[in-house]
Amino acid sequence: MTQPPSAATTRPPTTSRLMFWVALLYFSEGLPLGLFYDLFPVHLRQAGVGPAEIGLLSLLGLAWTVKFLWAPLVDALRGHRFWIAGANLGMAAVLSALAMRPEALGGGESWPWVLLAAFTVLSATNDIATDGYTIEQLSRGQYGVANGIRIGFYRVGMLTAGGMLVVAGWTGTAGAPNWQAAYAMAAVLLLVNGSLALLAPAPAPRPVVVKAAETGESAWAAEWRRLRAQPLWLLALGLVIAGLLWPVLGPLAKAMQPDDAAAAVAQVNPLLSWVTANAGTWWFKGAVPVGLMLLGSSLMVVAARDPRAGAMADGPVFGGWVSLLGRSGMVPVLVFILLFKLGDAAMGFMVKPFWVDAGFTPAQIGLVSVNVGLGLSIAGGLVGGWYVDRAGIFRGLWVLGLAQALSNLGYALAAWWVPHGVPGAPIELQYQAAVYAASALESFTGGLGTGAFLAFLMAITDKQRATTEYAILSSIFAFSRAVAGWAGGLGVEQMGYAMFFLLTFGLSFPAYLLLPQVRRMLSRDEAR
Repeated sequence: MTQPPSAATTRPPTTSRLMFWVALLYFSEGLPLGLFYDLFPVHLRQAGVGPAEIGLLSLLGLAWTVKFLWAPLVDALRGHRFWIAGANLGMAAVLSALAMRPEALGGGESWPWVLLAAFTVLSATNDIATDGYTIEQLSRGQYGVANGIRIGFYRVGMLTAGGMLVVAGWTGTAGAPNWQAAYAMAAVLLLVNGSLALLAPAPAPRPVVVKAAETGESAWAAEWRRLRAQPLWLLALGLVIAGLLWPVLGPLAKAMQPDDAAAAVAQVNPLLSWVTANAGTWWFKGAVPVGLMLLGSSLMVVAARDPRAGAMADGPVFGGWVSLLGRSGMVPVLVFILLFKLGDAAMGFMVKPFWVDAGFTPAQIGLVSVNVGLGLSIAGGLVGGWYVDRAGIFRGLWVLGLAQALSNLGYALAAWWVPHGVPGAPIELQYQAAVYAASALESFTGGLGTGAFLAFLMAITDKQRATTEYAILSSIFAFSRAVAGWAGGLGVEQMGYAMFFLLTFGLSFPAYLLLPQVRRMLSRDEAR
């Protein structure tokens, strides 16, 4: 049975007040991602870490892919504002630790990478709570305006991370950026964000499932009982978790097998020796975990479409998965989500290493991102939201998606023309203009495409399970982003920046083959 919501309901916020909190919360969501995609890669590249290793950093972003594992917990326990505050404070603690010893990030030590992994898990938790809170507060008619503001301030957060590069350059010396100041400043911003999130309007109460009517047991216990009767779910979860934990095997095996005892350990435990010997290969670090997670996710879709899965539809954890993944026509839509921003994601993680190799300093990278990209990204998000409200989500997807692909061509042309340089050395004006133009195009068109994409995800999400369903949908996108970033490092090393950026332009179009299925899904949701 369910408990009815309290009679004392919270007065809903006005539209203008709600849009203020949308702006603030999505700034808080964009800042950590900007640090991950801008600050960390530039720091690593300046420390001499190669593109392939920087690409592997992207695999830490798999936390955004598997966030649906704990999204039901966030949804069930509610208190979204407290989850947001706690995640921001945790990320601030991670950055404070890096600020104490910033040289360790590029120095071959393992503990900074553990902190970066924790940072991505906390950021993913922040995303879950922020997205669930926002979707529950918005009505369908507010999606366009809200997504315009959301994209703009999400990009402001990302570009503020670029401002940390300016801080590193201005407070450092020539050729020696002050990374300590950059990490400390970012920690302060996240601390402030977490504190302000507690002041957001409280969401309306929702019925809470207390007991399963047929047995009198708790809903959680009833769901676990049903889960054990369908072992395919357990196998799928096991594969996903194994893929998430796989990258830990290499460092763990190395720590357990000192060099001076390698031969003796090999005789006692050949598996440990094999892991140590192969831990540095691209297939061990990338292909195996990605394959495990992809296989596990595919089995979840199969399990959700099994007739027996209907018994789990009311569960607090797997109910959201069953209701979403079991919908008619959902599989091609999930593939569309996986592919729509694939080209953009494949290029994105290699953009900042390209700037470094072109001779730009961290301060220059940050200044251009902030000064040129800030206004254009906000404009792109607002224009994209305005267009979606008037032309519809479906037309917005294909029209603005084409515009989004143009940024890949701009960076391909810039990488073909601009020679490599030495950070701090003068860069000729025409080369600066080419890279700045590519950045400006990427900022504006990225906002356009994202506006339509986020409106689409919101439109097919059930408000009653908004936190869990949106986490699943955005996890699929995050999976393509993490894998594309990892493959990007290998692609740049094999092909060079120009040819790889050109290839990513072509990756923008396979999703268009699935637009008919997307249109049918949108039509069904509008008819509900």
